[in-house]
Amino acid sequence: VNGIEIYSMKIDSKVTSRFAHNVITSQAVNRGNVHKEVFFDVELPKTAFITNFSMTIDGVTYPGTIKEKEVAKKQYEKAVSKGQTAGLVKASGRKTEKFTVSVNIEAASKVTFELTYEELLKRQFGKYEMFIKVKPKQLVKDFEIEVNIFEPQGITELEAEGTFITNDLQNIVKKTFSDKKGHISFKPTLDQQRTCANCSQSVLDGDFTVRYDVKRTTPDNLQIVNGYFVHFFAPTNLPKLPKNVIFVIDVSGSMSGREIEQTREALLKILDDVKEDDFFNFILFGSEVRTWKETLIKATPENLDEAKKFVRGINTEGMTNLYGGIMRGIDILNAAHEGNLVPKRSASIIIMLTDGQPNVGISNIQDIQAHVKKAIEGKFPLYNLGFGYNVDYSFLEKMALENKGLTRRIYPDSDAALQLQGFYDEVSNPMLMDVELNYPENEISDLTKNSFKHFYDGSEIVVAGRFVDNNQNSLTVDVRGEGANDALSYTTQQDAEQTAEAFQEQEYIFGDYIERLWAYLTIEQLLEERIAATGEEKENLTAEALDLSLKYKFVTPLTSMVVTKPEDYGNQDGIADKPIEVLNMYLKNLLSKPCTCMVYAKLLFVVKLISVKPSFTPQLSYLYTAHPTWYTSVDGDPHFIISVPQKEDAICFNINENPGAVLNLINDPVTGITVNGELIGDKRANSDAKIQNTYFGKLGIANKHLHLKLTVTPEKITIQNGNEKTGFTWLDSVTLQQEGLTLTINRKKNLVLSMGSGASFVIVLHQVWKKHPLHQDFLGLYILESDKLSEQTHGLLGQFFHPIDFTILEIHPGSDPKKPDATMIVKNNELTVTRGWQKDYRRGPKHGIDIPCWFVHNNGAGLIDGVHTDYIVSSLF
Repeated sequence: VNGIEIYSMKIDSKVTSRFAHNVITSQAVNRGNVHKEVFFDVELPKTAFITNFSMTIDGVTYPGTIKEKEVAKKQYEKAVSKGQTAGLVKASGRKTEKFTVSVNIEAASKVTFELTYEELLKRQFGKYEMFIKVKPKQLVKDFEIEVNIFEPQGITELEAEGTFITNDLQNIVKKTFSDKKGHISFKPTLDQQRTCANCSQSVLDGDFTVRYDVKRTTPDNLQIVNGYFVHFFAPTNLPKLPKNVIFVIDVSGSMSGREIEQTREALLKILDDVKEDDFFNFILFGSEVRTWKETLIKATPENLDEAKKFVRGINTEGMTNLYGGIMRGIDILNAAHEGNLVPKRSASIIIMLTDGQPNVGISNIQDIQAHVKKAIEGKFPLYNLGFGYNVDYSFLEKMALENKGLTRRIYPDSDAALQLQGFYDEVSNPMLMDVELNYPENEISDLTKNSFKHFYDGSEIVVAGRFVDNNQNSLTVDVRGEGANDALSYTTQQDAEQTAEAFQEQEYIFGDYIERLWAYLTIEQLLEERIAATGEEKENLTAEALDLSLKYKFVTPLTSMVVTKPEDYGNQDGIADKPIEVLNMYLKNLLSKPCTCMVYAKLLFVVKLISVKPSFTPQLSYLYTAHPTWYTSVDGDPHFIISVPQKEDAICFNINENPGAVLNLINDPVTGITVNGELIGDKRANSDAKIQNTYFGKLGIANKHLHLKLTVTPEKITIQNGNEKTGFTWLDSVTLQQEGLTLTINRKKNLVLSMGSGASFVIVLHQVWKKHPLHQDFLGLYILESDKLSEQTHGLLGQFFHPIDFTILEIHPGSDPKKPDATMIVKNNELTVTRGWQKDYRRGPKHGIDIPCWFVHNNGAGLIDGVHTDYIVSSLF
């Protein structure tokens, strides 16, 4: 592809006692006759930590080093200031994070990239799962996936599947297992990789998943190596505990449409799986809180039928009284236990689903967290499901962790109902309560979490620790838990010699794997505890996690990998991808020094070096020119302009939606400010246009804390303060000041608005000739002080008030010679973008200023969170 041949790609995975050590090696050669860019692009599981990276060019190796995040950041910024590197791009998807690096190599030169990452495989539904993303993007002469598994307990089943595996490829997947060893290989030939007999495209594009389980003659397995131990606990054949589950469901207006339909669909399927020994109830919260029954109800066939009728009738209304909903659920569950309405030996859980943020009743998130924690008192776990991208995920996560639960994002896609049902399936079969694995205090230090509220069927509890005496070679563990019929209590013992006997297959062992497993699990749990911690406790947890991350060379949210790239070859026109100053100086051969580029935090990113062809000079001089300060805005039909000041650049996109649709532009639950806009169309449809023009014909700006609402149309401006209304027209020229509001109307031009301590807005009036056969008057919106809004702000515009980064690669001529195309890497997506202009009319509707920006096509797909229809709301307020 483009003269670069990837002639070898190998993915080598070694799994020892659930701990996976993965090495991805890619080798490429420049088949062209000029220097070219070579990319190494890998998607990793979110649960993995990168431990090493290197690239070797013509026999010389350039290693990556892991440093504290702030130290690496300073090194990165120093490189940026010298014009030596491009920007950073966060990368995340549902299950993966993306690592991409590139380097410029001479004609006929070869480069080898090697990336190592490690993860502890989790057991779900009775199997361990390892996920490998396969996407070489071209045919590869020597492509191979090899997985070797060693489990001292013995392997009972092993399977491998790929989303891209056709019937023709099925026989190429080789798998064998015997006793403690398992082996999987996948090595397709060039022809087997083709999408068709004569095609040059590769069929290898998707997920390769390995699943297995181990023999369990006893409930647990202890392993001791070099002063560290790991304890796996997963009893089988226990009777299931009856469960008491309360579903707390958000039915506010923002859940209308597909979200509530998918929620109903999931709840109906969940009711099919509820067992007759279980108790359950539904709490719905919008502006008001509504319960299906006043107490927990036994899951008899008759009650389940009635519940299904109730679920089918769930509709949306009002705002989001999250506090009222969750407290009602807690109260019902507490009352059921206090009144002995449910079995003493039963597991209670609350599952809450919301797509927004609290804005009725108690809406301060710290107050909600405190009340919920006090009400639950550790008696049962709280599981929070955040539907879509408008939720305050950190709030939900902290509240769940404080109450022995977890938080999961439900992605607003076509399979959202399956995601909801899948989560319920994970927690639907509790086997034990109040599980404790106790170790001799005087023998063990640095123990990972060892007490658990529930143990669920098909899962596994993992505890690791370090011996006080490194030479100690035996361990006794006291295991306790509460089952359906009686208490579980026993003692187990293991010594190092037994572990050594099990681990005679040295080719399967990678370093001090139990010590690294302990470090991995400890860091993971410290980072989790850190979410709910504050003050000195949070500082101590951070320091401990950082020390371990650096010691064991893990790329975590507290560390970064720094990759030092080689010097540019010869006297090429290679330059760093930095806007304006650097690209306009490309003839000065800036890259005479090594380029230090950073892979920043656990979310890794793209480091990009562009080779500029002299023939492309005109486009470059156009692309990066001096510009005035601009602001994030929406204007025209409707054109969104997103200012990216750290890049001294901007991103643009359009939203194509029908007249009458109301779009959420800004939503800040902290300041209480929301901005919505209603679309209007032309007076009549243009039969020649594929897409009909729409504009904002009405804007609604509200501050719920101040009980203020401002409605703006091209005809008038209406201010509602509680029950009082004040009206103006665009013929007025006035300044109004009252509590929490400053408003200035510049006659027939614009208005400037400030609400409380929040942002300031400019609304521009665009007037057309009244007798124009097609067009109507419309409005534009500009945000002047977005930094005064909180970090929780979202919406089509609001989500971009937080820093956003992107990298532009491969600038090349587009269909319009004046508007070159390029590849943009942003939010883990590769987008084709076009350089163009949009107008900024902030200073007046007659003479707009041209703003250069990168235009993202298809309604901002890949740039905005979710899809544009997620931002459609029912009304202006």
